[in-house]
Amino acid sequence: MSVVVSEPASRKAHSERPAAPPPLVAIASVIASMALVAVGNGLMFAYIPVRLGAEGFAPTWAGGMLTGLSAGGIAGCLLTGVIVRRIGHARAYMVLSALIVLSNVGVAAGTHPILWIVARALYGFAISAMFIVAQSWLNDAIDNSIRGRVMAIFYVSYVVGLGIGSALMGLLDIGSAQVPLVGISFTALSMLPIGLTRLAQPPAPESASVALGRAWQISPVGVAGMLAVGGLSMMIAGFSPIHATAKGFTQQEVAMLMFCMPLGTLLLQIPFGWISDRTDRRYVLITASLLVAVAGIAAARYDAASLSVILVIYVVWSGASESIYSLSSAHANDRASKDDLVALSSSMLFAWSISGFIIPGLGTALTAAYGTQSFIYVAIVIAVVYALFVLWRVAQARPVPQAETGSFAPMTPQAPLPVDLAFPSEDDQRR
Repeated sequence: MSVVVSEPASRKAHSERPAAPPPLVAIASVIASMALVAVGNGLMFAYIPVRLGAEGFAPTWAGGMLTGLSAGGIAGCLLTGVIVRRIGHARAYMVLSALIVLSNVGVAAGTHPILWIVARALYGFAISAMFIVAQSWLNDAIDNSIRGRVMAIFYVSYVVGLGIGSALMGLLDIGSAQVPLVGISFTALSMLPIGLTRLAQPPAPESASVALGRAWQISPVGVAGMLAVGGLSMMIAGFSPIHATAKGFTQQEVAMLMFCMPLGTLLLQIPFGWISDRTDRRYVLITASLLVAVAGIAAARYDAASLSVILVIYVVWSGASESIYSLSSAHANDRASKDDLVALSSSMLFAWSISGFIIPGLGTALTAAYGTQSFIYVAIVIAVVYALFVLWRVAQARPVPQAETGSFAPMTPQAPLPVDLAFPSEDDQRR
């Protein structure tokens, strides 16, 4: 599966631009913009299941919106290169911001589930494409000496933004259009840093390719990890507020839950990453997967416990599941040659998106039949199966020599892989 376009005339001009590093304020404009987008996104993720529950709609409607969101994300993976090829990074970013605004307008129009599914699919397309644009823009602007730090700040800023947005939902009136209007406001604000930035634009993309067969040859554990975490991320992050609402948690309690869950990403990924840089990453992946399963069992066992107990369980559950994302990416990159990096990254993102589309659909069907707690058991099964697969691979294949492994970088499934998906560099093109 590929999107191929001819080499743009702008590439030569781009290659001739001054090599001076961009000012930090220019780089910060992209990071600040995405952080503001995250506030609005976190707000909407928390709001939709609570509002649907308050209006008496079945939880399956909220689950269907997750499936629609993931379907839009797949389209974003495949079409971003074409869009940026036609209009460039800055204009594409502004167009995608406008699509998120339109998505929130659809939600603000009233509680109409069919319209909301369409709106969330539009959001899924826009946010997936926006991440690809933003990350490729940053990767083009910064050099290797600061790349890790800049991308870590990018991810942490986005995760913090999601938490702030979720917390805001507890302070707003969900009986009106106030929440989506605030979400629109944050998205509109996010356009200002990009509209005012002096950060030079990268060259337009030449191609984007998805080669799952080749990616599997390079790293079965990495690709399987993306297939696992795509479902885990959408089930845990997406169905937790749906389940909490169905269990009778208040608007403020759901907002607190959604605020705390991203903290797990920040608390667990760093120690997991530090350990994985010093041993076979597969052992750490097994540990993270088993922790997901244990936390899932605890979530089912203490389903009716106090909010404080639920918060601790879900923070660990969310953090462990999202750690699989970054660990799988690092493991795959350890085993890839430089020639394979672009196709590998796009293929892994596509695998994550496919899983994020299929598994929520299964979760929605099971919710209709067995109740909202079904997502807990689906997550447990995914985690156990993946742990067993990695354990089998440990017995079959030798680890990469420690001297040949790369360094771990914290990531979150809410932000697609920080790669040049559809945006290969000039060096990549010459290989």
